[in-house]
Amino acid sequence: MSTVSGASAALVPSDGSGASAALVVSGALVPSAASTVPGALVGDYRRLLELCPVLELRLLDAAEPAPRAADGWYSGARIATDERALAAVLAGEESRIAARHGRAPRPHVTASRLLHHYVWSACLIVAGPWHLARRVPVVDPTDLWLHAPTGALALRPRGHVTLPGDDELRAELRAAVVAHVEPLLAAFAGPTRRHDRALWGMVTDDLASAVWYLGRMLGDEDTAVTATGAVLPGGTQPLPGAADFRRLRTPDGRTHHTRTRLGCCLYYAVEPEAVACLTCPRTSDEERLRRL
Repeated sequence: MSTVSGASAALVPSDGSGASAALVVSGALVPSAASTVPGALVGDYRRLLELCPVLELRLLDAAEPAPRAADGWYSGARIATDERALAAVLAGEESRIAARHGRAPRPHVTASRLLHHYVWSACLIVAGPWHLARRVPVVDPTDLWLHAPTGALALRPRGHVTLPGDDELRAELRAAVVAHVEPLLAAFAGPTRRHDRALWGMVTDDLASAVWYLGRMLGDEDTAVTATGAVLPGGTQPLPGAADFRRLRTPDGRTHHTRTRLGCCLYYAVEPEAVACLTCPRTSDEERLRRL
């Protein structure tokens, strides 16, 4: 799978460890100030968690032990490389869906739903500080854990990238998302029965959805939609499409933002009575207007 390369930038330590570090500023190496207080990025995540109640995320400090596989926690890196870890998180997703909907879905549906959950969460974790404070976190797959029994997440924040130009920072955001999810997509290709374009389409959809959701939580949907369109204008491989938001007008005269996903998230397949999402390619604009 191809990877988008990010612009060169400074990595800003934000784990509050007080370890020696340096910032690259205009080609010069400048020592950063040691600090024992949580960094700006941790503050961004605390605000993100306040705004986004659906994100079940535990923040780890620099000295806290990593969550253990013995307790059901698996890092993104381990899920991507260890078949037993992948099987464990898939079994957890299957159990959750069966408990919620009364039956276990087909295996590729389970895998697609779990990958969607992980990718959407990772996109929000990367894009949240960018949208809130113009900081792009560096989130290695070794620093984000998924809890197999519950689907909750744990993150050890490390550092972030700052750049003066909007276009460069948006490119860095895309690169950070791509770098994080690429190993997971390779691991999930077989279980989801999806090829590269469909998998990267899911990433495109989930990045658009994550920023859109955050905008609604901030009460500023218009700004988030505009920002998402700038991040995903199309032609930014390996992300295969654009955000392509549009407006629908309901009979009461109100307009509503909508977009059509590049691929189906298979939510409708978890139970017979479920209907496709409002942004699903299976849902016509007429149906969207009726449901709005």
